[in-house]
Amino acid sequence: MSPIADHPAVHASGHVTFLGAGPGDPGLLTLRAVEALAGAEVLIAEPDVLDVVRGHARASVSTPELTIVDDASTAAGIPAIRDAVNLVMEAARGGKRVVRAVTGDPGLDGDTGAEMLACAAAGIPFEVVPGIAAAVGVPAYAGVPLRDAHGTDVRFVDSRTAGERCWTELGASDGTVVVSATLDTVAATAGEFVAAGRKPDTPITVTVAGTTTRQRTWTATLGTIALTLKQAKVLPSAAGHQPVIAVVGERSAPAQRDQLAWFESKQLFGWKVLVPRTKEQAASLSDQLRSYGAVPHEVPTIAVEPPRTPQQMERAVKGLVTGRYEWIAFTSVNAVKAVREKFEEYGLDARAFAGIKVAAVGEQTAAALVDFGVKPDLVPSGEQSAAGLLDDWPPYDPVFDPIDRVFLPRADIATETLVAGLIELGWEVDDVTAYRTVRASPPPAETREAIKGGGFDAVLFTSSSTVRNLVGIAGKPHNVTVIACIGPATAKTAEEHGLRVDVLSPEPSVHKLAEALAAFGAQRRAAAREAGEAVTRPSERRPGSRRRRTTT
Repeated sequence: MSPIADHPAVHASGHVTFLGAGPGDPGLLTLRAVEALAGAEVLIAEPDVLDVVRGHARASVSTPELTIVDDASTAAGIPAIRDAVNLVMEAARGGKRVVRAVTGDPGLDGDTGAEMLACAAAGIPFEVVPGIAAAVGVPAYAGVPLRDAHGTDVRFVDSRTAGERCWTELGASDGTVVVSATLDTVAATAGEFVAAGRKPDTPITVTVAGTTTRQRTWTATLGTIALTLKQAKVLPSAAGHQPVIAVVGERSAPAQRDQLAWFESKQLFGWKVLVPRTKEQAASLSDQLRSYGAVPHEVPTIAVEPPRTPQQMERAVKGLVTGRYEWIAFTSVNAVKAVREKFEEYGLDARAFAGIKVAAVGEQTAAALVDFGVKPDLVPSGEQSAAGLLDDWPPYDPVFDPIDRVFLPRADIATETLVAGLIELGWEVDDVTAYRTVRASPPPAETREAIKGGGFDAVLFTSSSTVRNLVGIAGKPHNVTVIACIGPATAKTAEEHGLRVDVLSPEPSVHKLAEALAAFGAQRRAAAREAGEAVTRPSERRPGSRRRRTTT
């Protein structure tokens, strides 16, 4: 039998990519990794990184689970893992493009050698996409450089598999050692170093959940790390099996780390921030909060539904095509979405706006129009609001404006400010309900408990309706939660509901609101350090006095 017959033709189309997903921060995925994930038909990922990689794969990708939940694994508190080799081979033999994603780097963190050998033996082509190894990425996020100008020796070791010879070599060396361990084996690992000859006063840092917003780092010495973890009430713990990266050596000196711990020093590091908006609206705001080290939790308080009587909207959209309007004014992203859906229903696209002037109430609405293929002719130069739009809107001039009518698609609960202002400028306005806003369903019980029990560090209110609706569907936030409001009207509504406002945005912009919250967090952090106190999150604080409202 020929070699070709030994390997069925289906193998020719099967392909496996062994991919390093990094130590936890989704932003550490490489460009090549994102490209490979986009082409995957089957995604086999370690449970720890599935959420990191899943968003870059196509919606139809198959994701066989590696985790097995059974009585034995539940009792041990550690999920069992299925045989990844068989999962990979089965999918590849079916002619699929398989991505096998592991934590960190496949060559340093992942035990994928057996899977690669199986592919090679079966004639299945494969490639390796390196990732940022945990032993490299975690110290960088913890503020611990592994080398200096003198070229210090760096060793990497897994304490769970290190033998006597390895410990002897490490004890005789004065270089930096990066140790992969678990939280409950750190003390024993430190003991191994001392027994092998390292001095008990050698610095050590221990980092858990590295590169994520759950990251925590403790600095001590080999002789004191056990007591440090005990005093911090980290051990003993049911979570003792979770992996950690420890760095042993002078690079871990506390004085140096205090200056270099850039990640854990972010303004809102570890803050759990409630974002009461629809997911479409919350995306960019949540990204901004993550850049400050926060953990955004999106809770929709408003649901958007079509108008009860769509005929008025249908007539207006047809009027756009027949030349009924000189202007169309969009006051929200939802208004753009409503018109776009009507266009798609009628088989129209952005070309239908030819000859019509387009106005947008602010940058986010303008961005939604650009995504639709429409460049707005008018965006407020000052305040991004209906009032700001009116400040820049030209009065009707029969010499220059052949048509005197404006199409205004908006929410059913919108204010009359813009309509009245346009009429005063001489325009006729077709004020059309493009969508209805209704109160969203209550969030899960766990979220409601966190809101009322002080589980959130801050909540961002972006309108008076978000205040009313959140309190209506989930209850009033606890008094330790920092309340941030987008403007005076929203702040007044919050106060009417018994909430004390801590942060007020200097401008009616969600991004300025997030900036103001970050500034508040930075001030709070600086005050704690100046007082010689530990930096804590609001949810870790006892109910009591609150800081006065801040604006930036």
